[in-house]
Amino acid sequence: MAALEALLDQLPDSLEPLDSVMLDGYLCGVLLQPRPVAEAQWLRHIVDIDGRAAPTRFPMQALAALVRRRHAELDRAIAGRQWFDPWVYELDDEAGPGEAVLPWVAGFSVAMDAFPWLMQSHEDELLEPLATLYRCFDPEDLEDAEALQAEIETLEPPRDLAEAVEDLVRSVLLIADVSRPHEAPAPDAAAPARSRPGRGSLGQSDVRQTPGGRGRPGPGPRSRSGPRGAG
Repeated sequence: MAALEALLDQLPDSLEPLDSVMLDGYLCGVLLQPRPVAEAQWLRHIVDIDGRAAPTRFPMQALAALVRRRHAELDRAIAGRQWFDPWVYELDDEAGPGEAVLPWVAGFSVAMDAFPWLMQSHEDELLEPLATLYRCFDPEDLEDAEALQAEIETLEPPRDLAEAVEDLVRSVLLIADVSRPHEAPAPDAAAPARSRPGRGSLGQSDVRQTPGGRGRPGPGPRSRSGPRGAG
């Protein structure tokens, strides 16, 4: 993580790269697409949200190698419906848990905006986990997403950072059930039925503190067209 931050800090101010926390949410958004996203497509949004190219002197190969490692870790966890530790900032005591996970969710929404296939195919089925993620956004940023706002109003805010992080993982795995479903096993009367991942099945999170980054706030929604505009 520190190595990623050091590389991203070398990018010029003319670009708007993701920081390590946004990067983590972004990669989850990429991996949850119903069809694979080519590496060249998703890499370019890391050095700049709008996909502008890094300077020729920038060590892009070194950055890509580090990002691939995290991409592979998250891919294994999502494919196996296993717990993973999201990269989030552990803020001071005055910050609420929603503020701490906001950059991660902002990175996730960048992926939803850049690669809209998930939202185009399964929007209704994703309402509950998306509401859990997007409840950290200002309601004005979701003013045209009435169904999403209504769902958010039914949710209790997380009590602490550990619960907020747990909700990130739970939401990712619930979305994976929709966009990356496992093949149904052959019927077996002796085998117990598997339940969908829930808060009780994921366990408690082990919140990691990231190194200090560039201090950028997560990008606000750039469109008013509904949930996928929350990037």
